[in-house]
Amino acid sequence: MTLQLKNVTKQFGSFTAVDHLTIEIPEKEMFGFLGANGAGKTTTFRMILGLLDPTEGNVTWSGNKIDYSSSHIVGYLPEERGLYPKMKVKEQLVYLGRLRGMSKHDVLKEMEYWLERFKVPEYANKKVEELSKGNQQKIQFIASVIHKPKLLILDEPFSGLDPLNVELLKEAVLDLKNAGTTIVFSSHRMEHVEELCEHLCIMHRGRPVVHGSLKEIKRSFGKKNVTVHADFDLSELKQIAGVVKSKDTAEGIELQVESEEISQRIFEHLSSKGFVRKFALEEPSLNDIFIEKVGASYE
Repeated sequence: MTLQLKNVTKQFGSFTAVDHLTIEIPEKEMFGFLGANGAGKTTTFRMILGLLDPTEGNVTWSGNKIDYSSSHIVGYLPEERGLYPKMKVKEQLVYLGRLRGMSKHDVLKEMEYWLERFKVPEYANKKVEELSKGNQQKIQFIASVIHKPKLLILDEPFSGLDPLNVELLKEAVLDLKNAGTTIVFSSHRMEHVEELCEHLCIMHRGRPVVHGSLKEIKRSFGKKNVTVHADFDLSELKQIAGVVKSKDTAEGIELQVESEEISQRIFEHLSSKGFVRKFALEEPSLNDIFIEKVGASYE
């Protein structure tokens, strides 16, 4: 039950939105899809869903093309929300569930579970337009998972949510993954991808510039981050050979170094200088890697 994209290309006239993309997304796993706006993420999602046909290449789920007949195995939370504002939440979910082949009874049972879980049971009889943006987002999420899809595509699922609701949704996504759903998700927030995904792909101008397991990507990046908090001036650390970048912080300094050996050099340099409150050597963050590979910060 793997999702495979082989040599997938999508052209709109002379513009190439996705350029020979080949990735395999393992079953029952959460796969992160990153890229600045216009990198080709949403176009890729639409091809996976069968809403757009690739100009070249093919997309398969366990060897078969995804089309209308297999729509019941797929769930999709689009970045542009698409609920009917005048419809009541209950009517909306029954309508969408029925489209996916569910009985009304099953839809209502699932709806009750999810509304309870998201702490909004009283919303069943409210019109969508009466809800806040964040709560509309919860209903949209429920609509994308109510039929228990095997493959779930989440395009910016946490955007517009406050921290409390982000946690609620994150837990729900993890539970679905643990129950065996394959999840592909894109996010502007690097820390969410770092926290949730084992494998990922960073797209840039329609092509994957980084692709693989998060652990391997970090390891092969080579560079490390060093954080130092101390009560004395740390500016001379910037001059040490092998320090690539530096940033002053309220409590000290953050350095990017070429390798672990350089961090040792910094440590020795500090040892005779005075009281060091914190010295930490860390793997590069996904944001560091993104900036290096794409040449710009994500936001």
